[in-house]
Amino acid sequence: MLEKALRAQRDRGRKLLIPYLMGGMSDDWIHSLAAVVAAGADAVEVGIPFSDPMMDGPVIQDAAFRALGRGTVPDQVLEGIGRAEVSVPVAVMTYYNLVYRAGHKRMAHALASSGVSGAIVPDLPLEELGPWAREADAAGIETVLLVAPSSPEERVDRICARAKGFVYAVARMGVTGERAEVGLEARAVVARIRQYTDMPVCVGVGVSTPQQAAEVCEVADGVVVGSALVRRLLAGEGPEGAAAFVGSLRRAID
Repeated sequence: MLEKALRAQRDRGRKLLIPYLMGGMSDDWIHSLAAVVAAGADAVEVGIPFSDPMMDGPVIQDAAFRALGRGTVPDQVLEGIGRAEVSVPVAVMTYYNLVYRAGHKRMAHALASSGVSGAIVPDLPLEELGPWAREADAAGIETVLLVAPSSPEERVDRICARAKGFVYAVARMGVTGERAEVGLEARAVVARIRQYTDMPVCVGVGVSTPQQAAEVCEVADGVVVGSALVRRLLAGEGPEGAAAFVGSLRRAID
């Protein structure tokens, strides 16, 4: 469902917008999820809080710790996604420890039962993906894979061959977080991915402003924006603030 929906939007000329928010970080996070969809998101990435979010910078770490401090567990996040009943695909972003502890089959079926259609597990390397991917595929969960600026060509080829949903192009080396500029690495990563697949390619990690989103979308099919949105939610802007920011991104990439 994730890849099919994104391909359909791309093929009709629309640039893809995928905001990220942290599940369980506040009482109204489900309302924020609905708000960003209403503001023009084509899919939403929802983080399942984890105590050691190694790919994430201070803002998303803060959101994860806030969610954990409220007693949030994975099943609560999935139940919330199910209750939200949003009209676009939802992909969860989590770490392999949670997948392993739940069990591949149980986690895959829990995601599917909650209406989730994709998963991003950034610390699960391609070489060890098989056991999870088999259960995910069987449950209809599309595993999104990442290509970094440092990925060798042979590895980019193999990642693109196995990726589902979309290919996540990492704009720059390092953890998630807002940046003053996107830089040239994002363009280079997208160009390399294009050699191996016609799947939707969305750029994330460091994209922070409407102007940066528009710049990225000159070469990519879409953009993933996380820290800049989560920072606003941490500051208490709530669903209205989330919708306003996502709306500004939508206008910029359109």
